[in-house]
Amino acid sequence: IFFSHPTPSPAMLRSLVGSEMCIRDSLFPVFMLVSLILSLINKKIRIGLTGRMRAYKQLQVFMNNTEKNQLIYWFHVASLGEYEQAKPIISGLKEVEPKALFVMSFFSPSGYNNVDDDHIDCKIYLPLDFIWSIKKCLRLVKPKKLILAAYDVWPNLIWSANSLGIHTSLFAATFSKKTSKSLFIIRQFYKSVYNAFSSIYTITKRDHEQLIKILFPYEKPIIKALGNPRYDQVKQKSDKFTVERTISVLLRPKRLLIGSTHLEDEDILLDPTIDLMNDIEDLSLLWAPHEPTKRNVARLKKYFSSKSVSTELLGIKNPNEINSKVIIVDSVGRLSQLYWDAQIAYLGGGFSTGVHNMMEPAIARLPIFFGPKYHNFPEAIELIKVGGGFPIENGRDFSLGIKNLLEDNNLFLNASYAATDVIHRNLGSSTRIVRGIIHD
Repeated sequence: IFFSHPTPSPAMLRSLVGSEMCIRDSLFPVFMLVSLILSLINKKIRIGLTGRMRAYKQLQVFMNNTEKNQLIYWFHVASLGEYEQAKPIISGLKEVEPKALFVMSFFSPSGYNNVDDDHIDCKIYLPLDFIWSIKKCLRLVKPKKLILAAYDVWPNLIWSANSLGIHTSLFAATFSKKTSKSLFIIRQFYKSVYNAFSSIYTITKRDHEQLIKILFPYEKPIIKALGNPRYDQVKQKSDKFTVERTISVLLRPKRLLIGSTHLEDEDILLDPTIDLMNDIEDLSLLWAPHEPTKRNVARLKKYFSSKSVSTELLGIKNPNEINSKVIIVDSVGRLSQLYWDAQIAYLGGGFSTGVHNMMEPAIARLPIFFGPKYHNFPEAIELIKVGGGFPIENGRDFSLGIKNLLEDNNLFLNASYAATDVIHRNLGSSTRIVRGIIHD
């Protein structure tokens, strides 16, 4: 993605960054044109683009109904998953600043359409990342602090906030060793972006060290390794399931939950899953596509029906109310609860964009399988290290791994407890981040 008219970087970087700025200036209109064309055929892009164009008017309405000099925090997240990281931070800030108002901006419709939080006073799509549109919105709202989650860093948003004297924080930041941000020319650009932050809170010490390398020799922001608040969020959500947590995971139905799958996951798993259900008579399946559109749900139902496997849509029912070998999840927002009705989970994305949130199945005491693209996700690496997570390269790895766990109760229970222990050992990040946002 390309951006226009950033605030100048330090003098010694201008010659290196200047040409890149010119490229962004010339290509950003092209990017916009492509987005407009794609919006004609892609509903998700169209919804997001339309929402971004309406953001300023929504903010105007909000500010017209807000008292002058009201304390406002502006949070930005990419989508629903990153909102889960921000939620305990918002709750913590609300406890400390009960009269504060919260603006939440989203990049993806999956976040904007599915988040309903009483703590959020104004929900918008992130305005288009032109410097004039961003500054216009920031000048209107005048937030005390702009707070971003994880990775969705928009340069003009950061540079504009910095030029307006607005404190900016990034939390749950992670940087892999192989990140392109470490390459020399690219690093000059990201150095100018990250140096415009007031504070950056990484997940691990390794992330902290990688960020220091990107920023060297300039280190303007306060940098601390404070962990991942998503651990706290999944723990809070799981507290609703007290009864289920007292029952051994072995007493649950022998059910495999395959969640947040992309087409690439289906290509790997569909046939091996049929083989597993044929080999293990009492094994059933919950399958939740990442985007449960009618088309995706219909495709899965057609496949299982072609294999003569009884299949039913979940709808609003509880899985234990359905007497079917395969249950397809046809709505969003159910996964965190459904993990408690299974024994083993596979998390999608690892054969395409990167694995999805593994913390919710972990707190539900499920051993977790996932594809090979997990190296940018610290929780996946930690799960593998303690024996609660299992990366696979192909369908054979998947089938053998599932069989091994279901045939050996000791192996299964060790993996189950190891997965949950990862959550408990990482609690407390939210409190540390809230403290940092307030005091740094």
